[in-house]
Amino acid sequence: MPHTIIEKDDGVGIVWLDRPDEKVNTISTRLMNEFVSVLDELENDSSIKAVVLISKKADSFIAGADLEELSKMKEPGQAEELSREGSKILNRMAEFPKPIIAAINGAALGGGLEIALACTARIATDNPKTALALPEVKLGLLPGGGGTQRLPRLIGIQRALNMMLTGRNIYAYQAKRMGLVDNVVNTYTLLEAAKETAIKLSQKPIQRKKRLSLPEKILESNSIGRKIIYKKSREIVQKQTKGNYPAPSKIVDCVETGIEKGIEKGLLTESKKFDELVFSPQSRQLVNLFFGMNALKKNPLKDKAKPVKKIGVLGAGLMGSGITSVSILKGINVLLKDIDFSALGRAEKILWNELDRRVKRRILSPFQRDQILSNIMPVIDYQRFGQTNMVIEAVFEDLDLKKKVLADTEKNTPDDCIFASNTSAIPISQIASSANRPDQVIGMHYFSPVQKMPLLEIIITDKTAEWVKATAVEVGIIQGKSVIVVNDGPGFYTTRILAPMLNEAMVLIEEGCSIPAIDKAMQYFGYPIGPVSLMDEVGIDVGAHVAKVLSPIFTKRSVEPSTLSQKLFEAGIKGKKNQKGFYDYAQRGKSKRKTVNSDIFTVLGDITHKKIEWEEIQSRLSMVMVNEAAYCLEEGIINEPRDGDMGAILGLGFPPFLGGPFRYIDSIGVKKALQNLEVLYEKFGNRFSPAQILKDYASKDKKFYGQ
Repeated sequence: MPHTIIEKDDGVGIVWLDRPDEKVNTISTRLMNEFVSVLDELENDSSIKAVVLISKKADSFIAGADLEELSKMKEPGQAEELSREGSKILNRMAEFPKPIIAAINGAALGGGLEIALACTARIATDNPKTALALPEVKLGLLPGGGGTQRLPRLIGIQRALNMMLTGRNIYAYQAKRMGLVDNVVNTYTLLEAAKETAIKLSQKPIQRKKRLSLPEKILESNSIGRKIIYKKSREIVQKQTKGNYPAPSKIVDCVETGIEKGIEKGLLTESKKFDELVFSPQSRQLVNLFFGMNALKKNPLKDKAKPVKKIGVLGAGLMGSGITSVSILKGINVLLKDIDFSALGRAEKILWNELDRRVKRRILSPFQRDQILSNIMPVIDYQRFGQTNMVIEAVFEDLDLKKKVLADTEKNTPDDCIFASNTSAIPISQIASSANRPDQVIGMHYFSPVQKMPLLEIIITDKTAEWVKATAVEVGIIQGKSVIVVNDGPGFYTTRILAPMLNEAMVLIEEGCSIPAIDKAMQYFGYPIGPVSLMDEVGIDVGAHVAKVLSPIFTKRSVEPSTLSQKLFEAGIKGKKNQKGFYDYAQRGKSKRKTVNSDIFTVLGDITHKKIEWEEIQSRLSMVMVNEAAYCLEEGIINEPRDGDMGAILGLGFPPFLGGPFRYIDSIGVKKALQNLEVLYEKFGNRFSPAQILKDYASKDKKFYGQ
């Protein structure tokens, strides 16, 4: 079946994009070949004066390239040829004798936006789902269809680099302000507005000025200023990526070549560097991550899920308000309960501010903001819980308290109401031990901040009903989360594999290693935040609690955990929450520089400071986490390597370009991973005792992802 349909209407050729049997349009070799025929037909038809390019898909223009096609390429040069052929077609569009108007409703991403950039003009709808972006950098790639050349010429070098280096979404009114689109209209008037614009442009060429500020104009108008832009961009890229991601610097190279040497050379450079990135290990892993995330947004048990129209959220703190936020945005009604009116007031203010920021950025209208906020009902009792389908508990991490709110919930909710505990470590079976309906108790472990963190870890026990699991997964997907389902146990999966890493950081500190050195080493390894800083963010008191919950697992292996976090907690050092952690936040003032809290050394006592090489720090901290992930697979806490990789990356910040613990093992080889652990075991003891599954895989030369 064709991907394009041509209609004629009063001299306008309307090209409808509609990839068969798919929810969204993506760019494939077939679509681009069809474009050639479409352009031939439109050019040769004298009755057609102008063209409108529009999608038949709901809330989607073109969602980017077909990554399946790219991932199947095996030989260097294939992606370069694909990019060059695509550029030829888009160059023809850009130089087409009849104006082409891109009518954009919904997502115009990656290659989709590059096609729109090759059009004469662009019109977007005010639909909140209308978003324009070149997010290739998130896949370890660069725009390979002329995006690095056309975007800077349209909106300016600095703004274009910002878009491409961050991959961030630009919404309709933002796009109009920066000149990325020429007009914003109501969704229902898009086609008529596009036809009207097409006819006008067939009679008179568009006159467009770059909407740059004076400083931007000064810098971009001369070669010296542009050199400053390129140099500064590369410095920022290096600082942010620590050299682990090659795509951002190559994007800067393409822009510089195109602006300084002309678009033809810029396009050739773009195609060549696109090919280099497609075959880079970083991009291969990031594309695997993309496929994994998409897979987790599909519910294999959807037929067994029951509809959830109203949920109760217990606790109006940071986690409770975050869970409420991601729920109301998707149209779920929420009863937000707390015993304290002031806590409810603070939560409502947070939610109002979040949505009002979207109004100010013109992502939402004031009416849409108010409509979303009407989905919340703050309450201080259970009177209105008689029709709730699910209650998500987000109270303090205390087993007795969680049991109490479970008992209260069961008394005040329907017989088919699901009780979900947002806990990071306490086994769900312990929480459900005295429940009247233990088959309807499940864990839903959200990550902070809930609004930004993409992962939801759902924990099931041997008593959890299948429909309860199915429904919890469906709610998580509706909330916009990538959902992994894991089996019950102390710390589940994510907390359990994080704990040994944080413990090893504590051991390094006790050995006399510099605290900043530990953080810096792991940031250069690829983590967004160092483990010691993470302890401060999470809370040293929380770390001490988690260590206590998990200690039985490790004592079985004759591992003696560090007691440093417990000692610090007892000394009143809790982390960022009380301004005193491993770093001293009270003394920072306006300075962004963190200084080590000297009180730490009072607790540590008499230790000898010593330099430990980054390589050893990275090896110890990374391998202890990777090994624990293998234990979790071996013990059935996770059901497959994909879930382990997604959980580590999306929940804990494991370096995405390494693919997760299991893809990382595959990339270096299971024999090498085992050898690394054995060396560490000989030097540091049982903490590094390799999981049996690694020994088994090494003996069979087996991989976690096929052969």
